[in-house]
Parts: sequence; C-alpha cells; structure tokens
Amino acid sequence: MSRIDRYLLAQLLAVFAFFSLVLVSVYWVNRAARLFDALIGDGQSFWVFLELSALTLPNVIRVVLPLSAFTAAVYVAIRLTRDNEMIVLQGTGMSYLRMLRPVAMFGIIVAMMLALLMHVLMPLSRAQLAERQVEIAENITARFLRAGEFLEPADGVVVFLRSVTSEGKLEDVFLSDARTPGTRVDYNATSALLVPGSQGPVLVMLDGVALVYSEATNRLTTIAFDDLGFDIGALIGPAGRGPDVRELPTHVLRNSDGPTLEQMGLTLAEARFEVMSRHAHPLLALVTSLIGFAAVFLGQFSRLGAWRQVLGAIAAMAVIQLVGSASTGPALGNAALAGLAFVPVVLGIVVIALMVLWVSWPRGARQWGRA
Repeated sequence: MSRIDRYLLAQLLAVFAFFSLVLVSVYWVNRAARLFDALIGDGQSFWVFLELSALTLPNVIRVVLPLSAFTAAVYVAIRLTRDNEMIVLQGTGMSYLRMLRPVAMFGIIVAMMLALLMHVLMPLSRAQLAERQVEIAENITARFLRAGEFLEPADGVVVFLRSVTSEGKLEDVFLSDARTPGTRVDYNATSALLVPGSQGPVLVMLDGVALVYSEATNRLTTIAFDDLGFDIGALIGPAGRGPDVRELPTHVLRNSDGPTLEQMGLTLAEARFEVMSRHAHPLLALVTSLIGFAAVFLGQFSRLGAWRQVLGAIAAMAVIQLVGSASTGPALGNAALAGLAFVPVVLGIVVIALMVLWVSWPRGARQWGRA
C-alpha cells in the first residue's frame, strides 16, 4: 500500500467512524423512543428496555453502514477537491481509476464488518430478541394484572383487580368480555389464580358469578360458579411460533432441505434468498462508497460545489434500491431465482463503470460527441 493509499484510507475511515456514530445514534434513538413507550406502558422495567434496545442495534448498524460509507466517500472527495489535493494527485499522473483503489479498499473493510454482522451478530440478536419478546408477552403480571387499575389488554376486554397478594393470589377480580358481537359477559370473582395451560396461562376465577347479556334477546343471564377458567393466552397471542428466517444461522439455512424448512414454517425460496442476501448486502458498502467518490468528479469545477453530482449519486442509489426491492418478490417465490439478491450489486457495478468511463474519456472527445 502506497503512502497516498494510506492517506486516503485513513481519511475515509476517520470520517466513516464519525458519520456511523452520528447516524446510528439518530436512528437508534428514534427506534428506542417508540420501544420505550411500548415497554414502559406495559409495565416493564427500564432494564428490559435497555436489553431490548441493545438487541436492536445490529439491525440499525446493518442499515446505517452502507449510508455511512457513501457519506464518508462523498465528504472526502469534496474535501480533496476543495483543498486542491485532487489536482496535485492528478498532476502526478494518477488516473481516476487509480484514485479509486483506496476507496475500494475502504469499501472492502466496511463490507467485512457487514459480513460479520449479517452472518453472526444479526441472527443471534434477532433470535434473542424474539425469545425475550415472547417472555415479555407471557409476563401477565406486568401486562395484564396491575392492581387498582382498569386495563384493556385486548379490544373488548376490560380487567380490574383490587390487589395481588405476596403468594400471587388475585383478590376481587372483575373481567368484562365483549369480543363477541351482540354478547357481553361480565365475570366477578372474590379471588383468582394464574395457572399454566397448553396454549398459555389460564386465569382460574374462584367463587364468583358470570353475567351474560344478549342484545338479540335483551336478556341478562346470571351464572354462579365455584371455579371458572378464562384463557388469557388468547389475549396475548399464541405461546409458540415458528422461527423467522432471519433468526437462523447461515449454515442452518444453507444445509436445510425443503421438508426440514417446511416443518419450521419456512420455504426453500425464503431460505435461499436470505442466504444470498447475507452475501450480497455487505457488497453494497463497497458499491455505495465507490459511487459516492466517483460521482464528485463527473462534473466540471463549480463555485456552487458538487451538489448536482451528489444528488445524481443519491438518485442512482435510489434506483438501485428500487430495482433490488422489485426483484425480492420473484426471488421469494422461486428458489431458483435466489441469485436476484445480487441485482443491486451488479447494477451498482455497472453505474460505477459508466462513471469511470465518463470521467476517463477525453474532454474534447466528449464535446465532439455532443456536437
């Protein structure tokens, strides 16, 4: 590595670290604020919020790193042009393609970071996050049973209880269930207990009465009971769920066949596309950094700066992203089309090649071509 390469690479990494810190902080704070409202509103502790917000960081970093690479490349290219360092480099006989070598090295470093993130940290964090979310959903004491408050854990269901003893016994329980159109059932019990069930926890009400009102007949039916079970698991969702394709390690997705994936509720196309995406996404950091650096040299010098070139680069990346999103549907429907995950990378390489050809083409020839 030459001294010039080390100089440019050092600048790119320093600016990349700064923009990554800023963008991750902004993006994470936005996500954490919504998570904070949801968790604290459900009665969870601040430590649970910190744990879950930390588990969302790998996904935030996955989104931010390609953007940070692009921003760092644009910033360094503009600064080199503004400080006339680019003119000095060109005066030494360095071509535009040669100047892209340290940028490519920078993009490879960021791509390696993303590869570690996509293949190791992301599946681990998503699996742990899903597990903790299930545990929180089953934590009825926090979400469903708070003494002295009227709670609505689901549409049409209202719960109130006077107190909870140290043994976990619920005293003076009122539960109103109006989920069935035209029918409302009110339960009043002197006490209740939470017991585990096959589909989740069950609220067993003791020594109470059920009032059933029917709008069709306009009648109220009273039913006394010694004990009555109410399925709380239906209010918080199913206790179990199949794994998400993004939670599984790469080697599991690569080595699983169709029948094995079907048992997990997944398809072969989903697994193959996820594997290809984990290989393709890191390369986007290389593509975005090269596009950002090369775009600054597309136009001639202007006192207004390189804002037109930068906007053009942003538009090109937007088109690349749109094409990649459009190719996701066919790839998820057919396992043979999993390679479409590399469409944004290939399209980005084509854009970079066109940029390099444009700036490397003699200016006189370009003007003659316009004539």
